[in-house]
Amino acid sequence: MKRAYESSFETRNQGTFTNDEFIAWLIESEDNHRNNSRTERLLKNAKFHYQASLEEISYTDDHNLERNLLTRLSDCSFIDRNENLIITGCTGTGKSFLATALGHQSCIKGYKVLYYNLGKLFQKLIMAKADGSYIRELTKIENHDLLIIDDFGLQAINNEKQMILMDLVEDRNQKRATIFCSQLPVKNWYDLIEEKTIADAILDRIIHSAVRFELKGESMRKKMKKQ
Repeated sequence: MKRAYESSFETRNQGTFTNDEFIAWLIESEDNHRNNSRTERLLKNAKFHYQASLEEISYTDDHNLERNLLTRLSDCSFIDRNENLIITGCTGTGKSFLATALGHQSCIKGYKVLYYNLGKLFQKLIMAKADGSYIRELTKIENHDLLIIDDFGLQAINNEKQMILMDLVEDRNQKRATIFCSQLPVKNWYDLIEEKTIADAILDRIIHSAVRFELKGESMRKKMKKQ
């Protein structure tokens, strides 16, 4: 409000307002500043690898991306419903970009978002087990409204990794929203997890009632290179 007040003398805007209008304008300036600061903080804490927005998404015939579905998701109400999203497709079809764009939109709406590559997330939590901070790290992740797990399925999920994944999924099941991005189709996920009983439990919690995107078409990176 102070900066807006001072700038009004530089631009001489205060003469165009009544007293009530001027106070309302100062309050609106303060509110906009707080909202922008909150969004910047949420975006920084989300740890996205790059910037992406829903407005930048391309809807080509061969991409198999339904505009109406994405429009419905853009209000981020799927987070309030604690729904999972699954985005699958070959390398370069825009899985990470789509997930990041939804995460960016969620930050704008005021939700706490966290983005992780699954391999690095496993490394972080395995180290947390070693130093005794495992429960604390799980709680930090659980406290985020939306967790984006990228590169699901690039490596086999065996040994202690499958129990870590079980803990992650169980903590968020019907309590928080999660987006999974994978090069593998969902039908192949069962083979990723070593212990089949654990696989059943994990996938039942992930896949049940999840909204799915199955992206197709030529790699976006190849298209950009051609252009």
